[in-house]
Amino acid sequence: MANQQLFQTLLAKTVQTNATDAINRAGAPAYAMSPQHQLAQLAMTGCLNHTFYAAAETQLADVLQLALQVDDAFIAKTAVYSRERGLMKDMPALLTAMLAAKGSALLPTVFGRTMDTGKMLRNFVQIVRSGATGRKSLGSRPKKLVQTWLNTATEAQLLQAAVGNTPSLADVVKMVHPKPAEAWRATFFAWLIGKPHDAAQLPPLTRELCAFRAGESKVLPDVPFQLLTNTPLNAAQWAVLSERMGWHALRMNLNTLARQGAFSLPGVTKRVAARLADAAQVRKARVYPYQLLAAYRSAVDPVPLAVREALQDALDVSLVNVPKLEGNVVVCPDVSGSMGSPVTGWRQGATSAVRCIDVAGLVAAAILRSHPTARVLPFEQHVVDVRLNARDSVMTNADKLAAIGGGGTNCSAPLAKLVAERAKVDVVIVVSDNESWVDATRRGATQTMLQWDLLKLRNPHAKLVCIDLQPYSTTQAMERGDILNVGGFGDAVFDVIAQFASGSFGAGQWVEAIEATVL
Repeated sequence: MANQQLFQTLLAKTVQTNATDAINRAGAPAYAMSPQHQLAQLAMTGCLNHTFYAAAETQLADVLQLALQVDDAFIAKTAVYSRERGLMKDMPALLTAMLAAKGSALLPTVFGRTMDTGKMLRNFVQIVRSGATGRKSLGSRPKKLVQTWLNTATEAQLLQAAVGNTPSLADVVKMVHPKPAEAWRATFFAWLIGKPHDAAQLPPLTRELCAFRAGESKVLPDVPFQLLTNTPLNAAQWAVLSERMGWHALRMNLNTLARQGAFSLPGVTKRVAARLADAAQVRKARVYPYQLLAAYRSAVDPVPLAVREALQDALDVSLVNVPKLEGNVVVCPDVSGSMGSPVTGWRQGATSAVRCIDVAGLVAAAILRSHPTARVLPFEQHVVDVRLNARDSVMTNADKLAAIGGGGTNCSAPLAKLVAERAKVDVVIVVSDNESWVDATRRGATQTMLQWDLLKLRNPHAKLVCIDLQPYSTTQAMERGDILNVGGFGDAVFDVIAQFASGSFGAGQWVEAIEATVL
């Protein structure tokens, strides 16, 4: 029988010492994180789109407010870390724009590392010109940095940057008036913005593109395929493009290839499937597992089965580095109603097909694959009974979990179940949006903290990892040595979990990693 005195003493102590200090977006008590941790979470997973609980404007306001509470060095390191390690796009551009608005001396260093593509450059210009960071003009130093980028980029980089609008590369050139030293570059800019130019002075790929567009050549130039689609292409030409596209572009354009008849030609299906499943190319592409899940979900019937199966193979490759955790592992994916929202938020015309619940299921299934004895406890208001086979594919188990969906959010439910069972645990992983409200308390600690401390009575060395898929600046489990709050859904999260569980990383992992970034 349980020691009632010990139980009551622990309960009172937890309520008093772990009192909440914030309210989450669902209106329930929660714990606030430090400004550094909040900024790190948002930078690694923020998407500046509408999510279930927060509008894009709210996320933007949060980032702007947090940036006032930390120094320029931390903003700079966060921008670099979120771009180079998190592979984020909007947040690094926003943080770089903030440094520009503040006139920070760190801007040139950060700009050189975050503006590594034309898309990032255009993101930066768009954010600055929007006035979101406090000014609508680029200013002399940012303008010079953009000029330098334009005057040093290769022809291939400039053509890649020419894909996209709002602003287009032509718009950027008109804004900053670069003065190139090379004749070919000056001619390229004149061609780009529609000014008179000597076509003979254009660089080779651009000349080939102009000839193809004018119908003077049937040879497809080796340029981004988006620049070629102003005129209809036949199935054979799309087949050629399927071999030239980058790995990510191929993953994202399978339906287009099917619609254009490329897969009807001999050998195309086999070649595309081989590229997608090639382990070396998957690793080089640094693809997130959820991106492969999105590609698989989006591929419609005209996409050959062999190609769709190749995406599953690629997913397994992307998860090959999921570490095996030691001891008794429990994974708790949130399957409540709010988890049905797109993981990167709603954005008109570009909403992801992948929901938070899909990613939660993916994380649980991936850990089950590498640790077959792990328990999976899906939860909403209560723990949901579901049976998974560790030998099934990650995609199959992720689909089973994602099919549950519905109900309110109760992050303490799986912990309470483990307490009731007197379970032995070493690592508990909760994958949620952290907006627990069903178990809201009137005062003192959250139910998540209460149940975790009770679970620790039998498992003093256990560790809790809370993966927040859409960080809103609060958590249900306060920061301390045995609890890690991490925002993210990239494959790097698995390494973080393993290092924390083994004791080689502290609870403030994101902040520690960012602080360690060398500028």
